[in-house]
Amino acid sequence: MLISLSKTFLAAVATAGVLALSSLASAEAVVTKLSGSPGHWELLRNGQPYFIKGVGGSASMELLKQLGGNSVRTWGADDLGRQLDEAQRLGLTVAVGIWLPHEDKRFNYDNADQVAQQVEKARTAILKYKDHPAVLMWGIGNEMEGPAGNKAVIWAAVNNIAVMAKQLDPNHPTMTVIAEIGADGVKAKNIHQLCPAIDIIGINSYGGAPSIPTRYQAAGGTKPYVLTEFGPIGFWEGGHTSYKAPIEPNSSEKVKMYDAAYTKAIDGNKGTCLGGYAFLWGNKQETTTTWFGMLLPDGSLTPAVSVISSHWTGQSPAVQPPQITNIKLAEGDQRQPGDTVHASVTATSSQSAPLTFEWQLHAETEVHGEGGSYEPPTKQFNDVTAGLTGNEATLTLPQKPGVYRLYVFARDASHYVATANVPILVGPAPAAKPKGRDGQASGLKKPVVLLADDASPSGYIPSGWMGNAGAIALNPAFKTNPHTGVTCMECKYTAADQFGGVVWQSPANNWGDQAGGRNLTGAARLRFWARGVSGGEKVEFKFGVLQGDQKFKDSAGGDIAVTLTKDWKQYEIDLAGKDLSQ
Repeated sequence: MLISLSKTFLAAVATAGVLALSSLASAEAVVTKLSGSPGHWELLRNGQPYFIKGVGGSASMELLKQLGGNSVRTWGADDLGRQLDEAQRLGLTVAVGIWLPHEDKRFNYDNADQVAQQVEKARTAILKYKDHPAVLMWGIGNEMEGPAGNKAVIWAAVNNIAVMAKQLDPNHPTMTVIAEIGADGVKAKNIHQLCPAIDIIGINSYGGAPSIPTRYQAAGGTKPYVLTEFGPIGFWEGGHTSYKAPIEPNSSEKVKMYDAAYTKAIDGNKGTCLGGYAFLWGNKQETTTTWFGMLLPDGSLTPAVSVISSHWTGQSPAVQPPQITNIKLAEGDQRQPGDTVHASVTATSSQSAPLTFEWQLHAETEVHGEGGSYEPPTKQFNDVTAGLTGNEATLTLPQKPGVYRLYVFARDASHYVATANVPILVGPAPAAKPKGRDGQASGLKKPVVLLADDASPSGYIPSGWMGNAGAIALNPAFKTNPHTGVTCMECKYTAADQFGGVVWQSPANNWGDQAGGRNLTGAARLRFWARGVSGGEKVEFKFGVLQGDQKFKDSAGGDIAVTLTKDWKQYEIDLAGKDLSQ
């Protein structure tokens, strides 16, 4: 949605053997301290400034070191002794994760016995590893807060473990890691209010990472943060086909996403941001075989490695990785069993040797992990793609109806491989819907709440500032006379002429060059409340503003122009009959 402003208005939109044991026995801690004040924070390690240039994952630490990285992050303490020893050998550090369960049918933070067991597990890990010289900090929990992040008993459990960690180990700071910062920054606010023993906030953010500095400041964030996971837009945030298959960005598009996150949320916010951990240092099956992995199973590097290394070292890569512009199917992506498919990919290389191509056809994943948990590998049809090595491919689809995904890997003389894929529907559309990271189906659930107190992140970020942007002020947590709940959104435009506008984008900063948005097919109306401070303010509300020649333009658009009154009034944009698939 675009809000075009003329005056002030408010909108209520509603990875240890003998070696490990012997090294730990003689270990001596290297002290890490948090120093400074809000806006001027830094880590001091052995008394020297330390900025985190890290990754999350279990791939080669040797490679990490060669590329300019200095730290790895774990999610738990399994196999930790070996990891710490390897890191120490290479001069790297480890942000040690202490896993805390997520609430489900097996674990409840209201159960005192279960919480006490977690405290003892944390105590055991801290006492065992606190003096290892590779320890950087304690990461207490990862996304255990739940979608809303407003359950006080969870924050109490986190803070109690942080208090214990400080008592057992005064030489390392404490951090807890959350999934995004919450609607109107509620998760960040709750950590500030309820977790005084937490020194650092770890933020996992994908599509919204570039706008973290603005949103964190608006939420009143004063603690330093680490961008603990970042990378391409998540499959739960981006676009889908009409048959609910997520559209994965190609490797060249992902490079832009890694770069934007690092540039804006890490490098661009030093003093508040202490560094970051790129995701994922390795490879994994998560919705697709290539979505998050920065490396392939054979050890080849994706272009994302190159852009992150350039940020760590401050130098342009000596070898530019291959690039993929697009992958396309000549006859479209909805076919019948046994059909012949003609596919092509446009790719370039900076190397003199020609590119070679590998094509793979996989069945779409049917078992979706929750919160990034394990997914079994998808079935691969090697016989279908055997012998296909050029940038064009002809193959015969399986006889079994369902959703499949065609991958292409473009290799040059370097160790880098560019990747892309496209889903293909064979036969009728399946009833199952893809899952999001929170385990929820990512198809339309009505109503779809874009902005409201305690709402889960919608995937839309107010990142597109237009017109006279310097005259726009946006406060997403304004508490004066909200229509409902405890906050509303205050928007001000202070110039006497021109115009200012703010677009909610998916992912953030997406002007049609990335897949994004949501399939809202079935929605009948876009409804919201607004009022003016004085009354008489002229405002235009729009949705679907990308209606030009953008690669990923909106499938429909609409608008209304209103003159606001001093009292709250409900407004509505009719969606009936519109193509809301993107």
